[in-house]
Amino acid sequence: MRTVGDQPRLWEAILPEELRRLPGELARVNVWLDDPVFCAPFTPFFDPRIGRPSTPMETYLRLMFLKFRYRLGFESLCREVSDSITWRQFCRIGIDQPVPHPTTLMKLTTRCGSAAVEGLNEALLAKAAEAKVLRCSRVRVDTTVVPSNVSYPTDSGLLAKAVNRIAVAGRRIRAAGGAVRTKLRDRSRAAGRRAHDLNAKLRTRSAAANEEALAVVRRKNAELADLAETAANEAERLLRNAKRALRKARADASKPKADGRHDSAAGRRCGRLARAVNDLAELVEATRRIVGQTRQRLAGTTPDGATRRVSLHDPDARPIRKGRLGKPVEFGHKAQVCDNEDGIVLDHDVQPGNPPDAPRLKPAVERVIKRTSQKPRTVTADRGYGEAAVEDDLHELGIRDVVIPRRGRPSKARQDTERGRSFRRTVKWRTGCEGRISHLKRNYGWDRSMIDGTEGARIWTGHGVMAHNLAKIAALTA
Repeated sequence: MRTVGDQPRLWEAILPEELRRLPGELARVNVWLDDPVFCAPFTPFFDPRIGRPSTPMETYLRLMFLKFRYRLGFESLCREVSDSITWRQFCRIGIDQPVPHPTTLMKLTTRCGSAAVEGLNEALLAKAAEAKVLRCSRVRVDTTVVPSNVSYPTDSGLLAKAVNRIAVAGRRIRAAGGAVRTKLRDRSRAAGRRAHDLNAKLRTRSAAANEEALAVVRRKNAELADLAETAANEAERLLRNAKRALRKARADASKPKADGRHDSAAGRRCGRLARAVNDLAELVEATRRIVGQTRQRLAGTTPDGATRRVSLHDPDARPIRKGRLGKPVEFGHKAQVCDNEDGIVLDHDVQPGNPPDAPRLKPAVERVIKRTSQKPRTVTADRGYGEAAVEDDLHELGIRDVVIPRRGRPSKARQDTERGRSFRRTVKWRTGCEGRISHLKRNYGWDRSMIDGTEGARIWTGHGVMAHNLAKIAALTA
């Protein structure tokens, strides 16, 4: 692991001062990221002696800040940094040096995972507390949905995509040399035609044709389920033969050649075949889950949302209903955000599905106390946390004021408490947490996680919080 890059070249020394001077925010963030404590979370993911030199961690951290601060993709980030002398100076990349490739940044991000991002956020909060810029007297908590990168799921759409992807995965296995004589019929055209007919019937608006349209929808969904199940059965036969070919390919790749060296080309073919086999195995399992859901719905039973599969590529995304008018149901993960009076996010947490809010409050406050070494005086949240047990838990932690409206019809004594001036003022301040969440969604990537799975959502949201807190803390120290 490399923590710092190469020394500045002669080209940087002869640049005019105007080009070497960073803008205000980048200059302040640059000072904060100079601390070597931000490299420590990446140490467990690299071997100290063997392997190729990594991208310098100081460069990686600054690139990820720019990515989430300005809502850039990996490709556009590398392109913009390559074209900007100022951003090259900020990222510690020389004028004559290449910018890291987008795939290098992607692999480094997923390899280190959410543990490294959590370590970065904890290090930043500890450093801010040490610099006396972190106030924790009042904290507010709220939950939101971090949508996954999935389109709106329908039974017909998921089944048609599954049939198409099974055909594509089968061609990948054959191209890699596995099960070349096993038949796998491409049924994507038949599935697409039925999905198109189904969507055309759904556009019917007349009441007289409504029953007929529903009957057609049920019949087409049943036909799509049969097609997907047949494609999955053929794919399983292909998988059995492909796994035998994979075992043989691994044995051939392990045999040394006449000169004693191993065949690198055979190793690469073996790797391509192994990846294709694993992808098809996961796809067949997901297809059978979706077929089961469709048959359950056709039988008149709604599938359980906690286990419902809504995506082929993101197995952890779940339907979540938060009561929003524009989006009554969202598909992704449930996140909790805890911030202070300055808008700094003190704690965030991403969980799969739609867990209840109340049990998540006490662990969040405990993490805030541990990270900042400060005990909040006031904790406030919305009515979703309004339980007597929650207040008792927070009082045991030493929280003096717990301002959370109770669920249901409160008693006379509770009504007097909630109508007090201090209580109502704190409740009004709590609504600012919804604005903080909206700010994270608009400006720091929380509107859609572009990495699949719960682990991917934690990585994505963690980097967004890191960029947000860096910008906030840098502004406070200006």
